Amino acid sequence: MQTTIESLKKGEKAVILDFDVDLMPLKLLEMGCLPGNTVELLQVAPFGDPLYLDVNGSFLAIRMETARNITVEKITP
Repeated sequence: MQTTIESLKKGEKAVILDFDVDLMPLKLLEMGCLPGNTVELLQVAPFGDPLYLDVNGSFLAIRMETARNITVEKITP
């Protein structure tokens, strides 16, 4: 099922499918936030922004507006 990182629940894993390169900060690309990589939502800040992710072993905090632009496919256990 295709969705965005924004809609993942804590503990869910997904594979990155696509994103708009113009809207992605270069630092995220450098840290492995690329199509084909696995992402897991680890934590959500108290007010819902930012999201704390594990992307192939790199731990990232991204803003909700960025998470809305990354299309993923959930991995079912």
